[in-house]
Amino acid sequence: MALKRNLYRLTRLDGSPHHVLDAPYETIEAALKAAKMWCTGQGLSCTINDRGIGVQVLAGNGTWRTVCYPANCLQPSLA
Repeated sequence: MALKRNLYRLTRLDGSPHHVLDAPYETIEAALKAAKMWCTGQGLSCTINDRGIGVQVLAGNGTWRTVCYPANCLQPSLA
């Protein structure tokens, strides 16, 4: 039996694809790293609604399931 690799994506808080980071990620670590880099860079100038990110995994039935919300992306900017 072959092991199935998970596929992850980054979304907005409402579950729609993220407006900048909409790409497939092969590991949750890669998705979280991309989210962290964006939230501490380009995302700092965005509103909290636009900066908030969800991480989803592709389920076996073909639907996306939210697995977490990176905390650093949910905090307001101090700038």
